[in-house]
Amino acid sequence: MLTPRPTRTQVHYLNLESPLHGRSFADPLSLLQVPINDSSFPPLPSSFPSLTFTVLVILGGCCLGTRSCKTRIMSDIKDLSLEEKTHHDPSGFSSSDKGAEAGRISYDVGPNSPTTATALSPPEGTTEAAIVRKIDRHIIPFIIFLYLLAFLDRVNIGNARSFGLEADLGLEKVEYNTALTIFFVPYIILEIPGNILMKKFSPRVWLSICCVGFGLVSIFQGLVQNYGGLLATRFFLGVFECSMFPGCFFLLASWYKRADAQKRYSLFFSSTSLAGAFGGLLASAIGKMDRLQGYRGWRWIFIVEGCVTFLAGVLFFFTFPAFPEEARFLKPAEREYVQAMLQADHGHSAAERKITLRDVGKALTDHRIWLGGIMYLGLIVPAYSYAYFSPTIIGSYKYSAIQTQLHSVPPWAAAFGFAMVTAVASDYLRHRFMFAILGIAVAIAGFAILMTVHDPAHVNVQYGGLFLVAMGAYSAMPIIVCWFNMNLGGHHRKAIGTAWQIAFGNIGGIIATYSFVASDAKNHYRMGYAICVSFTCLSALACLLYAISVTMENKRRAKMQGDGGLTEEEKADLGDLNPEFRYML
Repeated sequence: MLTPRPTRTQVHYLNLESPLHGRSFADPLSLLQVPINDSSFPPLPSSFPSLTFTVLVILGGCCLGTRSCKTRIMSDIKDLSLEEKTHHDPSGFSSSDKGAEAGRISYDVGPNSPTTATALSPPEGTTEAAIVRKIDRHIIPFIIFLYLLAFLDRVNIGNARSFGLEADLGLEKVEYNTALTIFFVPYIILEIPGNILMKKFSPRVWLSICCVGFGLVSIFQGLVQNYGGLLATRFFLGVFECSMFPGCFFLLASWYKRADAQKRYSLFFSSTSLAGAFGGLLASAIGKMDRLQGYRGWRWIFIVEGCVTFLAGVLFFFTFPAFPEEARFLKPAEREYVQAMLQADHGHSAAERKITLRDVGKALTDHRIWLGGIMYLGLIVPAYSYAYFSPTIIGSYKYSAIQTQLHSVPPWAAAFGFAMVTAVASDYLRHRFMFAILGIAVAIAGFAILMTVHDPAHVNVQYGGLFLVAMGAYSAMPIIVCWFNMNLGGHHRKAIGTAWQIAFGNIGGIIATYSFVASDAKNHYRMGYAICVSFTCLSALACLLYAISVTMENKRRAKMQGDGGLTEEEKADLGDLNPEFRYML
């Protein structure tokens, strides 16, 4: 019997053996042999490497891959509608024996096989779309504003540097870089304990306490009188900010289905771009308060932004959202429906289950957990390098302090726009890997320009390179984080995996702080750019290995018979290790 043609929202299977699968990645070496007509480019130094041209070719391949991927999805929709030998389930999804043997994988109903999924109907008088919009209104604005404040208080030291921080505090050699580095010591060590505490106390209580804490520390940072005081405030800033990023990602992963998550992840993550743009504008305005009440402009940057953060933290105590199981803004019937919907997509959340040291140890023996950390580590280095040192780099183009701040805004705005475009496309195609590689390629192209173009006559070209770096790094990072986190099942695996990825990845922040040192300015920061390119390539390699791993694991699980006799409690404990779970590519 023929099955009805499914709608786009009902398609959950992609045939890995489709003839179109992988077309854009076939024979990658041939991409390097495409002839390039150099005359089509504006005159640049003869040392401009062929790396730039290779990256441009890769970008073209990614664009073609997008079209190929969409064609493949439509082909699989047609295949599904014409299958004759099918198994039906009450939810309306279907799969064939032949399709299962060919390696079809579930992208939306991850933990449940298509023959066991149950129908989910929203409460009377509402729809799933209406409930999701309601969740958006109560989750997204809060986490965006919270992380915008956190990132602003973290990187505004780069803006303060342009207004005389080093001279006033008597910083010498690499003392400024050390002040940046000290932030990451508690930030890295405390991220996993921070997520465990957030699960214990709820996001409303824990994240609000942290917000009040780093707001106060930021104010104190504007009052320091010497190098030691700056180190102390940067250290405690890391203590209170450690839960911001992994905590918000943990909260997002607990509220949304995997196929709907990327737009929300990118919108949240792009608050870093908004913070960078807003920080530049704010610093240019606050900098004009120089000498007001006897304080230099860089002190007012810390004090004003810290006061805003402190007041927001107090407000969050009464308004910040919680996990789905505790959400007060949903009616009881809506809350039950959301929990059932998420269970169908993620598996049983095991929210009531406590996290133990055994859970932590077990998670860290999973090679995919390590790959998730390396993917993020590779992009943290260029991302933090840009966030901390872009004002310094722009200042080297002979702009004034105010003009430097204003010129730092457009690249951040472009990064926000590009990240949202790639996020929408990624959600539409229900694919992550290809878009992560696209962002990485754009960033490498930007660094290639910055490494080789140093002629003052080409300042606009160098400035354009900064655009590419910001757009590439800050579009690929949310895709990588979303891809990894939404492939984790269960509260305990999400809490540990999310915190681990962010904690391990932020080791790259330490590397970034010493990548651009003042002594390398005479060499146009070539060493810093080379370090950033190397780690960006490392991220690309980790993404490739992770994609291969999840694809092979999905194929292996598709060939398994049954669920191995596991109970529902055992499946919940396993999370994404449950043999019925399917990873998203």
